[in-house]
Amino acid sequence: MPTPILMPALSPTMEEGTLSKWNVKEGDKVSSGDVIAEIETDKATMEVEAVDEGTVGKIIVAEGTENVKVNAPIAVLLEDGESAGDIDVSALETGNGGGSAPAKEEKKEEKTEAPKQEAKPANGAAAPAPKQESAQKPETPKSNGRIMASPLAKRIAKNEGLDLSALSGAGTGPHGRIVKRDVEKALKEGVPSKAPAAAKPAQIAPASVDPRLYPEDSYTAVKLDGMRKTIARRLTQSFNQEVPHFPLNIDVELDNLLAARARINATSPKEGDDAFKLSVNDFIIKASAMALKKVPAANATYTDEALLFHKHADIGVAVAIEGGLITPIVWKAEEKGLKQISAEIKDMAGRARQKKLKPEEYQGGTFSVSNLGMFGITSFASIVNQPHGAIMSVGAGEERVVVRNGEMVIRTMMTVTLTCDHRVVDGAVGAEFLAAFKGFIEEPAAMLL
Repeated sequence: MPTPILMPALSPTMEEGTLSKWNVKEGDKVSSGDVIAEIETDKATMEVEAVDEGTVGKIIVAEGTENVKVNAPIAVLLEDGESAGDIDVSALETGNGGGSAPAKEEKKEEKTEAPKQEAKPANGAAAPAPKQESAQKPETPKSNGRIMASPLAKRIAKNEGLDLSALSGAGTGPHGRIVKRDVEKALKEGVPSKAPAAAKPAQIAPASVDPRLYPEDSYTAVKLDGMRKTIARRLTQSFNQEVPHFPLNIDVELDNLLAARARINATSPKEGDDAFKLSVNDFIIKASAMALKKVPAANATYTDEALLFHKHADIGVAVAIEGGLITPIVWKAEEKGLKQISAEIKDMAGRARQKKLKPEEYQGGTFSVSNLGMFGITSFASIVNQPHGAIMSVGAGEERVVVRNGEMVIRTMMTVTLTCDHRVVDGAVGAEFLAAFKGFIEEPAAMLL
């Protein structure tokens, strides 16, 4: 019998995602391991491989469909001897829906009209999304009122005031879909944007907006994507509900570290695979890992049943990307040298901005570091990134007048703030960690001991 292809759970916490691209079409033969689609989660775009072999009999969920629930059928695979006529989409959805599905199935059987059966597949588990776009874009009948464009292309076009209907039929993506390069080409070559199109997003006012405060023509509403929803949910949960947290501040002197950094960077080859350039942040990651090993009580996670004291310092490094931030993890940072840490951070930060990180590269970890020093921020306090027990916020290094041996001197100083989950990291433990961190930063050679 026909085999449903289900929306996969690409991470332990994934509940829904966007089916951003199909790499196959109906009638294509696939084998186990073939990449058949790309799924966009809250913070990454990942390839989906076929588990079974067969022929793609029907694509149920169209490209670009958002909020597709995990385990919802997205396509159907046929075995030898089977045909598209053997596919019962209603039965497939019932098999994964549960609850009141039988009653709905009876109603569908009463209205067994082939045209209606064909009209539903593109909506799949996220039927409201295509309907909404149809209401906004009635001028494209060839796509049932829907402009076929990738989420990124839509976002760029919306921000630039570009009417995507002007590119209808000119998309270079699969099945004529408008993709990022089409929008960028249109903007570069001067395809005129239309004022009404720029105003369209504001015409559909979010239900939570009071028009007496913000008239519809006074703003542009940008729909929340999965990443921003996840950030809002998790940090609200952390800040307001679950984590009793407190900050600890300390100033550290950077002069010895800067001198050591300059000496080490001077040894780097000018070019080639062995070339490197260490940043202050690379030293901070290493010093954090060493301090966690020296004060293991700070390298902990709270659970309702027990405190987890971690054997390794797995440091999450906050990276700003379009639409939010992500924390790729340097695993076992205490065992790695500065050069390796630097290379890993550069690699993961680059892939993070392209949303190409794997879930295992940014989920988990034991401690976080957020550095806004490059933006000139001198001091700030971050929200604890669960399940970590603490997060350290790093400000800019700057010359300050300080007192040394009773005399005023100028030193390069940096303020760091440790935000602790008080359920697992007490004030004394946090202070002990910062003292250890300060020692490693002010005497980098101590990290070699």
